[in-house]
Amino acid sequence: MQDFLALADLSTQEIQSLLDLAVDLKKEHAGGGNKPILQGKALAMVFQKPSLRTRVSFEMGMQHLGGHALYIGPQEIGLGQRESIADIARVLDGYVDGIMARVFAHQHVLDLAHWAEKPVINGLSDYNHPCQGLSDALTIYEHYKGDIKGLKVTYVGDGNNVAISLMHVCAKLGMNFAIGNPAGYDMPAAAIELGQEIAAQSGSSIELFNDPGTAVADADVVYTDTWTSMGQEEESKKREAVFPPFQVNNELLRAAKPTAIVMHCLPAHRGQEITDEVADGPQSQLFPQAHNRLHAQKALLATLLG
Repeated sequence: MQDFLALADLSTQEIQSLLDLAVDLKKEHAGGGNKPILQGKALAMVFQKPSLRTRVSFEMGMQHLGGHALYIGPQEIGLGQRESIADIARVLDGYVDGIMARVFAHQHVLDLAHWAEKPVINGLSDYNHPCQGLSDALTIYEHYKGDIKGLKVTYVGDGNNVAISLMHVCAKLGMNFAIGNPAGYDMPAAAIELGQEIAAQSGSSIELFNDPGTAVADADVVYTDTWTSMGQEEESKKREAVFPPFQVNNELLRAAKPTAIVMHCLPAHRGQEITDEVADGPQSQLFPQAHNRLHAQKALLATLLG
C-alpha cells in the first residue's frame, strides 16, 4: 500500500491488517504508551476544510508514535490556485515523510498522490472519507468482537462521501450494507456499482431504499450524518424541508434489532439528523467511534510511514 486514497483500492486482507494493527496499538497505548516507531518522521497535514477529529487524531497519532505533524492551513497553500498541485507535492516530498490532505475536490488528492513520491492519505474529499470508514469498521469490529461477516449496516440520510466509504468497507469485510436516503440524494451511480462489484466478491449485499424504516429493518448498525455537508450551505433550507423523515430517533430505531448500535461521524446537528435521546442513549457508539479515529489513524501511519 503506497497511498491511502479509497477503501475500495485495498484488499480485504489489507483492511483487516489495518484493523488488527489498530487494535494492537490501542492496547499498547492503554498499557503505558506506544513505541516510538515513527521517531524522526514528519507528516504534513494539508487542510482546505477545518476538522476537529481529523486534525487531532493525526497530530496526536504522530506524537504517540514518536513523530511530528505539521498543520498547513488554506492560508498557507491554495491547492491548484496560488501554486500548482504538482509543485506543492514535489516541494513537500523534500520536507516530510508523508502527506495527509483534507480537500474539497477528490481530484486534488489524486493529483497529490500522482506527483508525490511520499505516501498520501486522503483525509476527506467530496467523493469519499476513507479515514472515517476505517475507524467506523474498527468500531463495529470491536463492538461485535470480530464477528462482523453478515452484519447489516444501515446508513440513513444523504448519500454523501461518508456513506460511500462506509458502503465500500462493509462490502470488503463481508457486511451487508443498506441505505435509506431521500429520492434525489443518492450516492453516485459509479460508487454504487463499484460497491456492488465488491459485495459480489465477498458474498455480501447492498440495498438501496428511499424509505428509512425499510432500510433500518433488522439492522445491527444504524448510521447517520449531517444533512448538509461543508460546501453545501446554500442548500440548507431545501434539505431541511426534505430530510426530517430520515431523522434517527427512538421511533426509527425500534425497526432495527434491539441490540443495534448507533453511529455518527460527527459533528452532529442534534435535533436534525439525530435526537439527543439516541445520541446519548444506551445504543450510542458516537464517542467510542470518534476516539477510534486516533487508533485507526495510527495504524495507517505505522503502515505507510513505518
